[in-house]
Amino acid sequence: MISKRRSFFRRHKFFTALLVLSGGMCVVVVCVLYALRRGPYHDYELDLLITGPADAAPGLIEVGVAKRDITPDFNAYDAWTDVDGNNRYDADVDTFEDRNGNGRFDGIWLAGFGNTRAAKGVHDAPWVRAMALRNNGITVVLVTIDSIGIFHNDYITIRKSLDPAFGIDHVLFSATHNHEVPDTMKIWSGPIPIWGYQPQYMKRIQRLAKEAIEEAAAALEPAEMYCAQVEIDPRGFVRDSRKPVVMDPRMSLLRFVRPGTDDTIATFVNWGNHAETLDSDNPLITSDFPHYLREGVEQGVPAPNGVEGLGGMCLYFQGQVGGLMTQLHLAVPGRDGKTLYKEGSFEKAQALGENLAIVACKALRGKGTWKCDHPRLALAAKTIKAKVQGQFKIPMMLGLIHAGYYWGGRVKTEINVLRVGDVLMLSLPCEIYPEIVEGGIVALEGRDFPIDPVEVPPLRESMEEKARMALVIGLANDEIGYVIPKSQWDVEAPFIYDGKDQYGEENSGGPDVGPTIHRESLALLKRVNETW
Repeated sequence: MISKRRSFFRRHKFFTALLVLSGGMCVVVVCVLYALRRGPYHDYELDLLITGPADAAPGLIEVGVAKRDITPDFNAYDAWTDVDGNNRYDADVDTFEDRNGNGRFDGIWLAGFGNTRAAKGVHDAPWVRAMALRNNGITVVLVTIDSIGIFHNDYITIRKSLDPAFGIDHVLFSATHNHEVPDTMKIWSGPIPIWGYQPQYMKRIQRLAKEAIEEAAAALEPAEMYCAQVEIDPRGFVRDSRKPVVMDPRMSLLRFVRPGTDDTIATFVNWGNHAETLDSDNPLITSDFPHYLREGVEQGVPAPNGVEGLGGMCLYFQGQVGGLMTQLHLAVPGRDGKTLYKEGSFEKAQALGENLAIVACKALRGKGTWKCDHPRLALAAKTIKAKVQGQFKIPMMLGLIHAGYYWGGRVKTEINVLRVGDVLMLSLPCEIYPEIVEGGIVALEGRDFPIDPVEVPPLRESMEEKARMALVIGLANDEIGYVIPKSQWDVEAPFIYDGKDQYGEENSGGPDVGPTIHRESLALLKRVNETW
């Protein structure tokens, strides 16, 4: 009789099955992590330089605008009762209506000021606002969104959804950096932010942004373009909360009117300040001071000390807010010239927004306004990669936030340069420290890196080389946090100022991002200047 010895795997079927199952799960986990690490648009690369014919006809530019209300549908989220009345959701105290029956609180989490702020209602709507521009064979759409920030991949999704029949060459996005709207970055959505993040709100923004972009492109009509740039005394408007004190004092303005009339189609406003006037205790969705700024420019500001509005649609684009530009703990005067608002409130937001609207309307009606007689368009857009460090490196590496990670510890982002006649716009994917743009970088004793300033010369030198007016659009096409001059990086003792560190580095991609943004911006500006 011949005996056949069974193999180990046949004799231990349970362990074999367990081994196969475990191996299969490991493969699945590795594949999922690999996919997250790559991100949905790993191979998406831009390297555009579109100038159009240099002999384009002078005079008119085509302009179209559209907007969409992006207030979330409260019925799609859990309602809650703030039992202790502190405007923060506390699972041990507060109660909620579990509308989807999953046993957890799925609220609308507000962005900024910690991760337990659940919205109770709406004060005024946040918006997507789009302005299409067309001339000399080029069509560009500028989009501003009332959001704290939106990652690059989410913007790419919008671009890829557009109907090519509209002939749009490029869409430049920007967030107003609003701290009183739903979280769009997976950072503030409850005790475990990524777990509590609600992706349906981003899908709503993407759908409505697509509608607004296409509607603006369909509404293009001839317009005359008027420009103004005014310096604002920061007192009562904005303060630099981190040393050294360097600010961009400029408000940059464009007004598009129907030919031969005073009938406004659109007003473009660019200025730099965090949209956080309501501070940390506000539970209501609001577009903060940009709401009152836009209404004031469109409809006017009433007496006392008011101004007549310009009509049309106003679009506010965020400027240079790193450094850090804020109105927190700053006394903002009311229109009566007597009342001061220091603590966060809607009265303070209204005062700031209306004061800005008054400045904008007066500037565009003032002697310093000039007509752009040759509003020729030119566009450059470049995908860049920056090395990241700090607390966000691992979440980025795992694809939990800002999905898309590249060897060498780099993430992908984007820089744009747009020429509209005599006006040059540099769009940066971050909260840039004004020192990098305006100058004034320091390298003081006690800094972490014993180096001279790296981000020199200031970007403004190249921006104004061939432009009558130059401006920066911040949080554009991405949000990679504060971009700090490397020689001002200061997280280790001894510290540069007052023997202690300052706020900023914890929300930055690291000390090497500043040199990268500066170098790549200079290169893109040079390409545009050489062809203009």
